[in-house]
Amino acid sequence: MTPYFAQDGVTLYHGDCREILQGLPDESVSAIVTDPPYGLAFMGKKWDYDVPAVEVWAECLRVLKPGGHLLAFAGTRTQHRMAVRIEDAGFEIRDMIAWVYGSGFPKSLDVSKAIDKAAGAEREVVSKQVTKWTATGRNERYGKLDYFETEGGYEVRSITAPATDAARQWSGWGTALKPALEPITVARKPLIGTVAENVLTHGTGGINVDGCRVGTSKNVPASVSKKAPANCYGKFAEGGETTGIGGHDPNLGRWPANLIHDGSEEVVGLFPDAGGGYGVRGGRAGATVGDFGMGATMETVGFGDTGSAARFFYTAKADKADRGPGNNHPTVKPVDLMRYLVRLVCPIGGVVLDPFSGSGTTLAAAQAEGCLAIGVEREAAYCEIIKGRFHQRRLF
Repeated sequence: MTPYFAQDGVTLYHGDCREILQGLPDESVSAIVTDPPYGLAFMGKKWDYDVPAVEVWAECLRVLKPGGHLLAFAGTRTQHRMAVRIEDAGFEIRDMIAWVYGSGFPKSLDVSKAIDKAAGAEREVVSKQVTKWTATGRNERYGKLDYFETEGGYEVRSITAPATDAARQWSGWGTALKPALEPITVARKPLIGTVAENVLTHGTGGINVDGCRVGTSKNVPASVSKKAPANCYGKFAEGGETTGIGGHDPNLGRWPANLIHDGSEEVVGLFPDAGGGYGVRGGRAGATVGDFGMGATMETVGFGDTGSAARFFYTAKADKADRGPGNNHPTVKPVDLMRYLVRLVCPIGGVVLDPFSGSGTTLAAAQAEGCLAIGVEREAAYCEIIKGRFHQRRLF
């Protein structure tokens, strides 16, 4: 196989992953972290008309080392199909991580408006709701918006009154909930022998608990953004100083949970005791990879650990810095999130595979975490985005 490009421990192949994976050796990959198609026909994209077939996951199982983990994002409506196909391929389903966020947009049909439209009745505009408008971003993400217009750079939503008795009866009814989470299937290739035997033989089988601990039980620095030395992995001693991994720290960070949140006010407000802070985010200790020089640190975000939201890993949704210039991929994940997931399941120096590379965020995250990375992407335009991100050094 000829790579689309190879650079600084990252190799990208252009093609269908069902074909590309067949060229990879058995048991050559330490972990798989991927954001595959959800099978939702998102934005009418052909690549999203179904979740990956059992045959794809079977090839992933073959190239994965015994005990290696697979982390695969999914949509809430198709998570069951994703997990069943992964399980049918031979994986053990170990858990599910929920990535919770506050910026989801409800794609719901207004039942009352639909009734009036079907009856040919014209609704009276009683008021207008004005919000700030980003035409390109909103249209790319959600497509055509019903009852929305643009006026002077703002989004204007017309508030209308029901025109028929039937529409009045069903006023306030819709067809969908507001999306607020994406599930991540946690699966593992069956072990050979015990966990201890498998880890010693293959370097896989466990998860990096200490490397992904969150916050501390007390004495978290109170500043909004305080850096700690990279070897602490989130362990803070008195006064905000850190101790090494081998030390017995009374302020050991919390055990990583199967919930990740974006730190938004909406999500933090869901927790009953959320006054303390957002939690801890950051990278692996001391990893300087390629030309990027990512000397990783842990960063305390918020105002301490007294709030329940601080018990969970926090990462904001993807922003312009995550995307880089020219990256118009519709489903970009934040680099912080992908680094955390890579760190959870792959040791330093291991090989991370992403068979659905998209815009290359997992590859960038793996590189930053001191891992080798193999990516596969079917769409030529997205391969160019990945190549551009690496060549421009705009991955983070």
